[in-house]
Amino acid sequence: QVQLVESGRGLVQAGGSLRLSCAASGRTFSSYAMGWFRQAPGKEREFVAGISWSGRNTYYPDSVKGRFTISRDNAKNTVYLQMNSLKPGDTAVYYCALARGVYADYDRRAPDEYDYWGQGTQVTVSS
Repeated sequence: QVQLVESGRGLVQAGGSLRLSCAASGRTFSSYAMGWFRQAPGKEREFVAGISWSGRNTYYPDSVKGRFTISRDNAKNTVYLQMNSLKPGDTAVYYCALARGVYADYDRRAPDEYDYWGQGTQVTVSS
């Protein structure tokens, strides 16, 4: 069983920054790609960043490209999401997720490509 625990929730003003962390346990973290998603009230869960098992490749939708950065520290079993230039539209619950299949390195943006999820952490950006 895999456990993913997010941290770093917060309230920031527009233009500010926030870093989320996701600590993993229960599986060989370094063998799996990871992703971050978000879900705002009344909206579907949205992909915001992905990283390959090695950390060499990262993927972003246009809505966050250039503002968000995903990274991982396999020695600490942790994946991070650095969010800069935050906008009110970034307000959502943010989830980290562990992708299906070992040593995968390709762009995966659909929630059903991920097998395990954290509990979510709230990010609120005020105008």
